[in-house]
Amino acid sequence: MSAGAAETDGGVAAYTVRLELVDEPGELLSALEPISAAGGNLLSIHHERGNITPRGHIPVEVDLECPPARFDEIVDGLTSEGINVIEAGSDRYGEQVSVVLVGHLVETDLSDTLSRIESSAHASVVDLSLAAPDGTDAVSSTRLRLAVDGGRIESALGVVREVADEKDLCVVEPLPGGEG
Repeated sequence: MSAGAAETDGGVAAYTVRLELVDEPGELLSALEPISAAGGNLLSIHHERGNITPRGHIPVEVDLECPPARFDEIVDGLTSEGINVIEAGSDRYGEQVSVVLVGHLVETDLSDTLSRIESSAHASVVDLSLAAPDGTDAVSSTRLRLAVDGGRIESALGVVREVADEKDLCVVEPLPGGEG
């Protein structure tokens, strides 16, 4: 049985899968179909449409149960349908790292900065906090927690450094505790 799975009756285990969905009609249904097709039984779905990720997507948490041998099939089915799986069971897909960017983040287009990091670094912003104590046209800072494809943390940090250099931002990296 996979780590983090709770044993339930009937030889099945309970799992939590965290997804990131595009805000379009039918996306939640598309995410649930691979679960059903692999014999997963839904326990609960937390779909908070008002809570948008930094990439503009909707975070969804699905609790399900299935035979342990079928769980990987469910995750594979989700990813093959183009569903962004952030976490499955206790396994995070890839690694995580936290960094801080300091500078004129708003003036240099924070949205563009995040988009460039995500598109070039094989990374996804899973958490972001912004501090602008003197207003958005002054120096501000943001802490980014990035989920990075396995083995690509150095490459992702290289992209963060490159984007920061172009925008005259300072990078503090990596921060302890970003991996979980």
